[in-house]
Amino acid sequence: MQAGIRDIMIISSNDHIDLYRNLLGDGESFGINFEYRVQAEPNGIPESFLIAEDFISNRPSCLILGDNVFHSSTLSSILIKCSKKEIASILGTRVKDPSRFGVVEISQNGEILGIEEKPLNPSSDIAVTGIYFYDEDVVLRTKELSKSPRGELEITDLNSLYLREEKLSIEILEDGVWFDCGTYNSLLECSNYIQAFESRMNNKIACIEEIAWRKGWIRDEDLEKHANKYGNSSFKKYLINLLNHENY
Repeated sequence: MQAGIRDIMIISSNDHIDLYRNLLGDGESFGINFEYRVQAEPNGIPESFLIAEDFISNRPSCLILGDNVFHSSTLSSILIKCSKKEIASILGTRVKDPSRFGVVEISQNGEILGIEEKPLNPSSDIAVTGIYFYDEDVVLRTKELSKSPRGELEITDLNSLYLREEKLSIEILEDGVWFDCGTYNSLLECSNYIQAFESRMNNKIACIEEIAWRKGWIRDEDLEKHANKYGNSSFKKYLINLLNHENY
């Protein structure tokens, strides 16, 4: 939504997809469109493009992993910049333990020199995060991939295809935080960060009602309807305060 994207497909397992559908609906009340698909087996991240082939319909697209959480004052501008590029773009950030991630080596002028998946001796401290922007050819390129030894299509292989054709760029998230919530500890760390930030700043992170309202996709009365769904809660008060211009 912060990248200006209004057509969104949520892909999850058969066990969980209805939980998302029941929570979010069709997106109409947020001024957007949600669609839902099942990934029957964990066959790798790029399979999402094959699952969503008709949804993408030869258009540029953005993929975000469901267990990644981002927060930055410049995130919206970075996402919009990526969405306007004619080539693929990935988002990177500096980490203290790059061996846990895909690592990008870049030149002094910011061009990508190479990508390594969980290297023992990383060439840099820049990790590839879970937001990827691709051109209209991403489905065709995904069909060129072969499964890795672990039996999955690999996102690093897809990025490497674009890199070999000099059609891959990177934006660095310099002033924010990124959580890869694939472990219990990282999920707790992320939760604690969000709780502390929202408590101290009196501001919400990734409040989709607020994002839709600020984008002009829903009206004041629509935001008020959302607020009234939450009963006598602090979240209702937060949304009402937006309407009263008490929180910017």
